[in-house]
Amino acid sequence: MTDTRQIARQQQHHRDDERCQALRALLMTPLMTPAHEEFAAVRRHADDLRAWFARETGWPLHIERDCARLFKRPADLSDASRGLQGYERRRYVLLCLACAVLERAEAQITLRLLGERLLALAADPALASRGFAFTLTAAHERRELVAVCRTLLALGVLQRVAGDEEGFVRDATASGEAADALYDVQRRVLASMLVAVRGPSTWPAAQDPMTLDERLASLVDEHVPDSDEGQRTALRHHLARRLLDDPVIYFDTLDEAQRTYFTNQRGPMAVRLCEATGLVPEQRAEGLALVDEDGALTDVAMPAEGTDAHATLLVAEFLADRRRAGTTEGCRLDQVVAFIAEARTRYGSYWRKSAREPGAEHELAETALQRLAQLRLITTQGEHIRPLPALARFALGDAELRAATPDAPNSLFDAA
Repeated sequence: MTDTRQIARQQQHHRDDERCQALRALLMTPLMTPAHEEFAAVRRHADDLRAWFARETGWPLHIERDCARLFKRPADLSDASRGLQGYERRRYVLLCLACAVLERAEAQITLRLLGERLLALAADPALASRGFAFTLTAAHERRELVAVCRTLLALGVLQRVAGDEEGFVRDATASGEAADALYDVQRRVLASMLVAVRGPSTWPAAQDPMTLDERLASLVDEHVPDSDEGQRTALRHHLARRLLDDPVIYFDTLDEAQRTYFTNQRGPMAVRLCEATGLVPEQRAEGLALVDEDGALTDVAMPAEGTDAHATLLVAEFLADRRRAGTTEGCRLDQVVAFIAEARTRYGSYWRKSAREPGAEHELAETALQRLAQLRLITTQGEHIRPLPALARFALGDAELRAATPDAPNSLFDAA
């Protein structure tokens, strides 16, 4: 009987661990296809995962044979640090146009045909009136289209059947397989791309939002019941979304209702979220942080290896020292640039070659500050940088010098 109970406990532990890994995978990959290693576990725990996300965050979770989609709507629409790597406004327009082409396409499409149909949509006068133009005549425009296609490949919307994109980039006038690629269109994945509560095409012309902020708010506006329980649930979902999406929540970023609820409920909320995700809570006087000790549940790892990561740690220590010394008003960008230039004299021999060039301190400083802002460790306003309280948890220890290898000749720092 004892052996039976022990086996049952082990099986339950395995199920709990697998469910936790599936939940973490959905947080990092909210649009998941069968190619993802955790997809099978997500399907096995579908009911529990749907119930947990609905209860704790209000995010719907749809799981089908071809894909799983967590409709992970952001709590903070003003956060410009999120998004696809290397994407800016123009490329997002191209991505939306490409999805519109694929929505009307057959089960298969070629890269060349995708480009031709996209050109027709790009000629819309409404886009031209906003300064958008796309012709595919220049190599950089073909490269933009290929970058969008590779994003869709990575998301699982497209699957490459034959060919390669590089020939198309080099010469758009060439014909044949060498200058084209053939894709399967995965319709269920494509249909799950948009996480809006309400599609833009459903707005009557008279109610069409005008500004970008109004459009974003309209896309994700959710009905909140006009009752005390409905208001409390909305507050809980908002705060849980921020805790799962952001490294830390500060009290001074919350309005009065949010702050009151968070002050009373942050302990139980942290326990529930951490039990399900494997995160570790850090309750601070200024707010609450949920920390992932293995660094897997984050878009920006810190600490990490490489020149940019080391420069980020150095800047974090520089700003934290100023805060500990009582300089809470922060510093200017030129002071950070000067600090990086001085640090180069000490550590430059271990940095990549381009980082040792004159003027490289500007790029290193901008990269470091961008990473720290994404981690909610600083705020920036113009050229003024203000350190935030959680920055104090990052301290640069003694650097451990390791022998260079052919694979990683510049990854010589392992800082803690």
